Amino acid sequence: MTDFLPTFNDDLSTTIQILILLTVLSLAPSILILMTCFTRIVIVLSFVRTGLATQQMPPNQVIIGLALFMTFFIMAPIFADVNDQALSPLLAGEIDQEEAFDRAVIPMKEFMAKHTREKDLALFMGYAGMDRPETLDDIPLTALVPAFAISEIKTAFQIGFFIFVPFLVIDMIVASVLMAMGMMMLPPVMIALPFKILLFVMVDGWHLIVKSLLLSFS
Repeated sequence: MTDFLPTFNDDLSTTIQILILLTVLSLAPSILILMTCFTRIVIVLSFVRTGLATQQMPPNQVIIGLALFMTFFIMAPIFADVNDQALSPLLAGEIDQEEAFDRAVIPMKEFMAKHTREKDLALFMGYAGMDRPETLDDIPLTALVPAFAISEIKTAFQIGFFIFVPFLVIDMIVASVLMAMGMMMLPPVMIALPFKILLFVMVDGWHLIVKSLLLSFS
């Protein structure tokens, strides 16, 4: 009976580890969306498509794919730190899972804290009745992640506003010209679309948008 207990405990430990791993994998999409720059990028790219009024061009698959690869590009230094400080030592058996998690959280916290507004963080910290944090370690992920998410959404909408302005000007000019010519029944959006695309291509719009997004995380 005593010989059976160690084997049973080892099996139980392995089962728990597998369950934890499956849980982490199931949360991976949420982690990718809410703890990286993906949210800002995909919202801004969606604003560009909406401003152009090109319906489904580029398709959702292209926008999400571009946002994913840009996310991996921008987050590469952070992911490298996580790998060096947490994942590699864990796989080598130098640290346990709990210590690996604590180490992995540090680079992610530093990135999120850098792009989180103090007002948004104070909202969640105050609601939970937490004291003002002295260091980054004092900020729990339960407060930092949603604060970072709404900060990213606000920033993305600010960028989206400036993207919409030139397209709105084109719509107003086209609508005014059509009214002056008495063409009331002709949809201004249909006439403005080629001019929007022409303007966007002439100024190399995709390059400017991607450049602005990269600089916003520098």
